[in-house]
Amino acid sequence: MKVGIVKYNAGNVRSVSMALNRLGVEPVVSDDVEVLDSCDRIIFPGVGEASTAMKYLNHKNLQKAIPEFKMPFLGVCLGLQLMCRHTEENDTKCLNIFELNVKRFPPEKKIPHMGWNTLSKLKSPLFKGVDEGAYLYFVHSYYADTSIETIAETDYIVPFSAALQKENFYAMQAHPEKSGAIGQKILENFLSI
Repeated sequence: MKVGIVKYNAGNVRSVSMALNRLGVEPVVSDDVEVLDSCDRIIFPGVGEASTAMKYLNHKNLQKAIPEFKMPFLGVCLGLQLMCRHTEENDTKCLNIFELNVKRFPPEKKIPHMGWNTLSKLKSPLFKGVDEGAYLYFVHSYYADTSIETIAETDYIVPFSAALQKENFYAMQAHPEKSGAIGQKILENFLSI
């Protein structure tokens, strides 16, 4: 199985690569549309700032290619946010795979939301073998509301989409690659979808 990781000068490519290595997978890291299109699975990692990331995706024509991919595709953290319609982070137009707007958390608690938090309302094969209330690691200041595409929720100030799915596109706000055995299980499930 050929697993691609989208290179876009944002993201935690090394952490995702190491998590895949632990599952016996040597990923291909690329920003080339043809290389990515030849993969059986793609992971779109994320740590960074939305407008800079979208500029790079636009420069590489990935903003057109990504929504057309047919293989299972998993966005992580900023990856989830960039797969939405728009983010308040620097008023950025995103990929519009999920018809959601990403908002900044209200300043009622410490922002960013950083650390371990629970998953609830799990609705996808992505979470096979994962219990309600399982903990994953989060680091983010922006969130996507819940919608019909929400396949897991988390609550921090407000309930938000911990994970989304539309057709072959999956996305997680938490970092499975930094979430121990539960995160590894989720990545393993993704590879078997």
